Amino acid sequence: MDFKDYYSALDVSESASSEEIKKAYRKLARKYHPDVSKEPNAEDRFKDIGEAYEVLKDPDKRAEYDQLRKYGAQSDGSFEPPPGWQSRSPFGGGGYTEANAEQFSDFFESIFGEGGRRRGAGPGGFGYSQSMRMRGEDVHARIALFLEEALNGCEKQVSFNVTEADPQGRPVNRRKTLKVKIPAGMREGQHIRLKGQGSPGVGGGENGDLFIEVELAPHPVFTVDGRDIQLTLPIAPWEAALGASVPVPTVGSRVNLKIPKGSTSGQKLRLKGKGFPGKPAGDQIVILQVVLPREHSEKAEALYRELAEVESDFDPRSQMMKM
Repeated sequence: MDFKDYYSALDVSESASSEEIKKAYRKLARKYHPDVSKEPNAEDRFKDIGEAYEVLKDPDKRAEYDQLRKYGAQSDGSFEPPPGWQSRSPFGGGGYTEANAEQFSDFFESIFGEGGRRRGAGPGGFGYSQSMRMRGEDVHARIALFLEEALNGCEKQVSFNVTEADPQGRPVNRRKTLKVKIPAGMREGQHIRLKGQGSPGVGGGENGDLFIEVELAPHPVFTVDGRDIQLTLPIAPWEAALGASVPVPTVGSRVNLKIPKGSTSGQKLRLKGKGFPGKPAGDQIVILQVVLPREHSEKAEALYRELAEVESDFDPRSQMMKM
């Protein structure tokens, strides 16, 4: 009899993880399910996919199959169990059989025996039929939020495509639109899960879920770092030198911030709890930037010259020159 390559049937590698195998099976089973597929070989492909999955999803069956794949597969593509081989599978009948199962191939029966066939027939078994229930595909969408919306929460409309069967049983895409409540404190890359809002199931199976990934639109003033919100605050030289209390915007409000005497550009001040909510809540980080006027009056220039004479011992490049 011909050897069946279950890995090729699911289009996965021999080292594929259980999750990769499950994902590949769901994708192919939906594509070739006789209830929705119009492919000419859909029923045969569907049975091959189901048989491959039944073996590869089970660690014991997969280990036994891997051994036979290594020692029983012939160079011409045929299969012959190694001399003296006897099934070790807890699901098999214990040896080689020529039984022809309705759901599975002779090759499957030759590995797992009558027990494999019996499990395909009864309630709770693993046989695959055209009326099997299959969960719908999960759907992923993205939604862009303004910083204020993400921080405070809002209600937004999101549109996405789901796959469903038309009256003739053919898979078609349908545009779906929902109003979604965005909880307060959503950050870039986080997901909202809406159960049952994905693609419809097949054969009465449950619907998939909708996963919405949050994106933050660029803000003209603020940037986000984790739960913290950052703001670059321009200050005048005299405010930096003498200290001052200046108004500072936060998301949705304004507060007064005390600038310490002798502040410099790049210095960071913290507004506690003014970032994203959480445990702990984020802060607003204010980064000072000393800014000079573009033009000076004659009086201002005279004051600068006087200051230069008074502070003549100060050299801001002294450490650099020692290198």
